[in-house]
Amino acid sequence: MNWKNDAELFELLRSQLYTAIVGDVLDTFGQRRQFLPSRCRPLRPDMVVAGRAMTVLEVDVSQEPEQPFGLMFEALDSLRPQEIYVAAGGSPSYAQWGELMSTSARAHGATGAVLAGMSRDTRGILALDFPVFSYGCYAQDQRGRGQVIAHHVPLDIEGVQVRPGDIVFGDIDGVLVVPRELEVEVINGALEKSRKEKKALNDLAGGSRATEVFKAYGIF
Repeated sequence: MNWKNDAELFELLRSQLYTAIVGDVLDTFGQRRQFLPSRCRPLRPDMVVAGRAMTVLEVDVSQEPEQPFGLMFEALDSLRPQEIYVAAGGSPSYAQWGELMSTSARAHGATGAVLAGMSRDTRGILALDFPVFSYGCYAQDQRGRGQVIAHHVPLDIEGVQVRPGDIVFGDIDGVLVVPRELEVEVINGALEKSRKEKKALNDLAGGSRATEVFKAYGIF
């Protein structure tokens, strides 16, 4: 391993890797359904998110319940350093995340939010420079439209399994999930692949034939 703890691991992901190369390595382990839907995008193109999933299950409601947001505040307060708030289950008819939640999450040491749904307060979140990935920006509040019913539970996001503690990694090309039991092998494999691709890029830039370069470095 090239890291001693989660803080070093996630800094390594942010500084040396990118989702495409990690996704390629996941494929070699037979993990071929690890990317969230392509419409899950960063609020700003240069945003990168890396951390462990703190999963949150949302549902739609037809009227405001006695506890308006359900367990949302409890889930938010449970965030720990190096975690990402990952929410799924609700519809895109309201925002599941905003500036106040981003402020609280960052104060808890969380590294971002990933939503299978909408976010709002975009200008405020951008000013905070807090990484948020969502299906889009939409100002409508979730109060009376959705609520959190559980957290730290497995999620299924359109066929992608996300479990508490799994690694979540996102950049401009998408968001993927690395199963916790494979993280050491996958990340080390991605680092090795990255080293080979840097050499290949240098050779290609120098005019070497693509067929020879790809064969030499096993990049196919």
